[in-house]
Amino acid sequence: MRKSVCAAIAALAVFLGGCSKKTSGRTIAVFVPGIMDDSPVYAMLAAGIKRAVDDNNSRGGEQVSVFVMEAGTNQAEWGQKITALAAEQKYEVIISSNPSLPDLVEPVLAQFPNQKFILLDATKAGNSNIHTVCYNQYEQSYLTGYIGGLMSKSHKMALIAAQEYPVMNNIILPYFAKGGADAFDGTTVDFRVIGNWYDATKGAELSDAVIKTGVDVILPICGGASQGVISSAVTNGVYVTWFDSNGFDKAPGTIISSSVMEQEKMAYQVTAEFLDGNTPWGSAKMVGIKEGFVDFIQDDPNYIAAVPQDVRERVAVLVNQIRDGEREIK
Repeated sequence: MRKSVCAAIAALAVFLGGCSKKTSGRTIAVFVPGIMDDSPVYAMLAAGIKRAVDDNNSRGGEQVSVFVMEAGTNQAEWGQKITALAAEQKYEVIISSNPSLPDLVEPVLAQFPNQKFILLDATKAGNSNIHTVCYNQYEQSYLTGYIGGLMSKSHKMALIAAQEYPVMNNIILPYFAKGGADAFDGTTVDFRVIGNWYDATKGAELSDAVIKTGVDVILPICGGASQGVISSAVTNGVYVTWFDSNGFDKAPGTIISSSVMEQEKMAYQVTAEFLDGNTPWGSAKMVGIKEGFVDFIQDDPNYIAAVPQDVRERVAVLVNQIRDGEREIK
């Protein structure tokens, strides 16, 4: 997984190296609310867009170029940077991925009403300049909580988030808790907020704090700060559940699950739709396990080694029920 992401980043760098901002033909901008080297999710976003553009260009006709802006981990700067990108008024569409993006781009559209945005891992319907695709985080959160509930000995879990936002408060946190409680009645979740997406020191401090209360399973959703949570979990001998990408190799034996979103696959699809003129502007789509854009990794050797067979069997039954449409998590 890591090798493929790194290869994608390298290929993207070669591709972008031949492009300056002064381009002719069609242009797409990729707004990365972070740094690709630190986030497989954003690396996959850029890789999927590039692959769709490469496929388009190989068919001949009008060529398409891509410009990538890495906005860094300071969220306070994202609004200004995406506004500056739109102010150039030369990108047919700006593609990005983050739950906070809809709130950031609406003020941008007040200044630049012709700009188009495609936003992944986000939800916003009814704006004719925006198309969003969100991954089914009901499923991701529930499955993550379910295995956490099965693995916890104290029946105390924690979710350490970078910040509060609607999807976090209304979907991820409650469904993580629901999954844990359905696995073992009485399982509780302690919710803590870092305040940013990069402070690994505070991530470790919050992790240490919840572990002292008896928590033995932690879900970090806090970007670069997650490394602090992992370090604390390894030191204290507790489990970590992982979100959005395959995280098993970050801490074998400590990380017990990875619920992933197929970001590169979706980035390719929405880019190809856009280039073909088929973007459903104004709509908000949700995709999950049944559609093949969310998965719960079960074949990683680190998963098999860390999780007992009876737990893996119970999880497999649940995943198959969701995939086959026998069970809906909502």
